[in-house]
Amino acid sequence: MTLPVLRSNSSSPAPVYEPLREFAQLQRRMTDLLSTVLDGSPLLGTGTGWTPLADVTETDDAYLVEIDLPGVDRKNLSVEVAGDQLRVSGEIVEKEKVGWLRHRTRRVGQFQYQTLLPGGIDAEHITADLADGVLSVRVPKTEAAKPHRITVNAG
Repeated sequence: MTLPVLRSNSSSPAPVYEPLREFAQLQRRMTDLLSTVLDGSPLLGTGTGWTPLADVTETDDAYLVEIDLPGVDRKNLSVEVAGDQLRVSGEIVEKEKVGWLRHRTRRVGQFQYQTLLPGGIDAEHITADLADGVLSVRVPKTEAAKPHRITVNAG
């Protein structure tokens, strides 16, 4: 199957346009524009970087925050709790490339994740582990915040 090539009127010296090439160029420009906007570049003035994907789950005794951070080195990672807010920030450093980069979909650069935690957390016993590209932060609950079963008496 041959794809059509649009040509200008033969009397005009305009160049030949290939729709697929133009579409690929448009797609590349849109990808660059979206990555600029979504990555919080200086264009927006935020400079906060991008936000990784995360899940927050609750068990009887703790909250578990799992954040996808493939390629991050733990020395480039910061985890802190300030009041009722958990903040994770850091950087995925771009590896030196050999050859020409033709297409990029993996994120690099500064990132930041924040979530509000309910009251009743034990900030002194929070743990954070990085394994297989996932940061797991376990935020234990205080005894007062843990659910307690109440016996129902018959009257």
